[in-house]
Amino acid sequence: MTDYELLEAEAVNNNIDVVQYDFQSPRIKGLYCDGVISISPHLSNVEKADVLAEELGHYYTSCGNILDPNNVSCRKQEQKARLWAYDRRIGLSGIIRAYEHGCQSFHETADYLEVTEEFLSEAIKKYQAKYGLWVQHDEYVISFADGVQVGKMI
Repeated sequence: MTDYELLEAEAVNNNIDVVQYDFQSPRIKGLYCDGVISISPHLSNVEKADVLAEELGHYYTSCGNILDPNNVSCRKQEQKARLWAYDRRIGLSGIIRAYEHGCQSFHETADYLEVTEEFLSEAIKKYQAKYGLWVQHDEYVISFADGVQVGKMI
């Protein structure tokens, strides 16, 4: 199963319908409202998985109408849903798996994790804001100082 299919199954298990919807604006990729996630049909499967993860993040972490970007509470809920999506699709464990797999570049890492480069870049920025310049995870140290470096502790 692809990650999109796994996320779709998770949505169905939570009684959430996932539908393709042709939004009037190309800037809108997905939307969650009242037990329905709508996703633009014009996205690749990898993009759809990124969007579906974020919309599931809204299901798990948000409440009410959060469409007003000028409202601080709405922005906080948006960020919470995105972090949920980053953790679900990538996480610190995913960064380590990519390292162990031998990924040498940002492109290889995104390809291995089956996420878009944009999604990976945003996740790395969020992790740097959350953890600072480095974080220890299991027997690894992940540095966010200059890109992403992973090292195994001895």
